Amino acid sequence: RLIMSQKSLSRWLKGIIAGMAICGAIIYLYFIPVWGKEFTEINAEYMSWYLPWLIVLLISAIPCYWVLYFGWKISTEIGKDNSFSIENALYLKNIAILAALDSVYFFVVNLVFMIIGINHPGMFLISLIAVFVGIAITVAAAALSHLVRKAAEIQKENEFTI
Repeated sequence: RLIMSQKSLSRWLKGIIAGMAICGAIIYLYFIPVWGKEFTEINAEYMSWYLPWLIVLLISAIPCYWVLYFGWKISTEIGKDNSFSIENALYLKNIAILAALDSVYFFVVNLVFMIIGINHPGMFLISLIAVFVGIAITVAAAALSHLVRKAAEIQKENEFTI
């Protein structure tokens, strides 16, 4: 049976968050620009799409990194043995809001690009997967926020009980 201390769990979570930040940086700053360039070299008719899409994708990274920041804050609270706190509930609520905003942003940009002719219908359909994942993260983070808040309230009530 594996029993993990709060500090150990916090370190693991922070390691995972740091790994996600590094992987995200590699994807956003290397793979997306390189693959985009290679794609436009193979398909020259899409060359004018490269810069708008690169900007859109780089902007979509901003909320992702804010989510990692709030995840780091949650991990710090867990390390302090403060898992069920109003702070963590607020951090999770912020994560839900960021995921929702990023999902809406990505959907709207895809739709606008589709209307103005710099998106392919197949790519639009595939991008709906990213939107769905963002919505799933929104719902999960909102539900966890609610549960953590309820647990924090119960914990606070129990502190006053003899």
